[in-house]
This record gives sequence, C-alpha cells and structure tokens, in this order.
Amino acid sequence: MGHLDHAAYGWLTPVLSYVMACIGAALGLRCTVCALAATTGSSRRNWLLTAASAIGTGIWTMHFVAMLGFDVTGTEIHYNVPLTVLSLLGAMLVVGAGVFAVGYGRARGRSLVLGGLTTGLGVASMHYLGMAALRLHGTVSYDPLMVGLSVVIAVVAATAALWAALNIKSPVAVTVASLVMGAAVSSMHYTGMLAVAVRVVPSEQALPGATAMQFIFPLAVGLGSYLFITSAFVALSPTADERAASASASASASASASASAARHLGGGQAAAPVAPSAPAR
Repeated sequence: MGHLDHAAYGWLTPVLSYVMACIGAALGLRCTVCALAATTGSSRRNWLLTAASAIGTGIWTMHFVAMLGFDVTGTEIHYNVPLTVLSLLGAMLVVGAGVFAVGYGRARGRSLVLGGLTTGLGVASMHYLGMAALRLHGTVSYDPLMVGLSVVIAVVAATAALWAALNIKSPVAVTVASLVMGAAVSSMHYTGMLAVAVRVVPSEQALPGATAMQFIFPLAVGLGSYLFITSAFVALSPTADERAASASASASASASASASAARHLGGGQAAAPVAPSAPAR
C-alpha cells in the first residue's frame, strides 16, 4: 500500500481550498438571495445561473486546490484532462438543477429537500468524478462506509446552504452561512479522501494525462480569478431593497421638484403687474 499524504505542502492547500469553498458559497448564496427577490423572470434566471456557476466553480476549485497537496509515495500522479473538465461541467449542471428547484419551487419545504439532495449529490459526484480522473502506477480503492458518510455530509451541507438562502437576508448572516458551508464542503472532501486506499504497482511506463502543475494549477487560478471578479461585481450590485429605496427617493425628489415649480409659477402669476385701463373718452 502506498503512503498517502493529503497535505504535502503543509497547511497551505487545506487553508486555500477552504477559502475558495467559502468564496464560492458566499457568492452562490448572495446570487440566490438576489434571484428570490428578483421581480422579472429573466433577472431571476440570470441570478440563478450565476449562483450555479459560482457554487460549482467554488467546490471544484476547492477540491483540486486540495488535491495539489495530495501525494502518494512510490508513484507520480497525473490527471485525465477530459474527465477533469467533465467533473467541473457536471458540478455546475447538477448544482444548477438544485438551485433552480429552490428558485422556482412553490412549495418551499419540498423544493428545499429536492434542491439540497440534488445539489449535495452534485458536490459528491464532482468529487468522485474528479478522483476517477487520477492516473497513477497502481490501483485506487474506497471504504464504502466513508464514501457514504461523505455523501451524507455533502447533502446536509447543501441543504443547509439553500435553507440559508431562503431564510437569511442580511450580509453578515450570509457571510456566517458561507463560512459554515465552506467548512462543510471541505469536511466532505477530506472525509472522502479518508476513504481512499492506493495499492502502488511500480512501473517504468509513462503515465497518461497531465500533472497537477501542468493543468490543474492554471485552471484553478483561472477559476479562482473568475470567483473574485464575479464577487466584486455582485457585491457592487444594488439589492432589491436598495433599488426600491433609490426609486422611492427619485420619485420623492421628482414630486418635490414638480411642487416647487408649481408654487414658483403660481407666485409669478400673482406678482405680474396689471395693465392700467384706458381713460374713457
């Protein structure tokens, strides 16, 4: 059996992966809150699409940043590129289905259960599809009990996050919820990694696929940049309450200006001089 090291770079990869999970969760929650407050169908759809891409990108980046610290003695580790990309697209698709179930569901309780189950299974499927992309000299096996526990953690974390999106509105509460969700998603990842066992078979053959630094690291940096840029854009976007307050203030200002103009016009007419009448002849 090969010795597995889940933090070859010390605390760097676990902490960084947790940060990425929190950013994706915070962005996804904020977008879901905005979607639920949207007044038009197109606006709600766009917010939900952004939420799905944020959560999917966040969990994918978390997983593979953590995998940068994964090492097995006695073998190199490569990644199958198509499967790795498929794990990202699959995560976005399944998470999107869960988010849309909550965003458009009429019965909130049923929508929450369906959305949490779908999103949690999306998180778990991304993890294990990403693990299927591993290429090394040996065989990988899993402890079924730990796999099942990781899936349960993913479903519970996703359901809790969607509940937060439905019930929590303030920025501080959303921040706390995203920190909790980030911890839950990271816990799911490392629980799943504890299920892994590798039997190394030494070989001189070159491994197929790309190394983590050739493919995973550049893609993770690109997706991380997307999360940061989108987070800044969403943070600067006014909320529904802020837009309503702005519209109300504009309407009040317009009404005040109209009233002032009317008063000024009335005063001007009253002050106009009266022409003297012509003398009688």
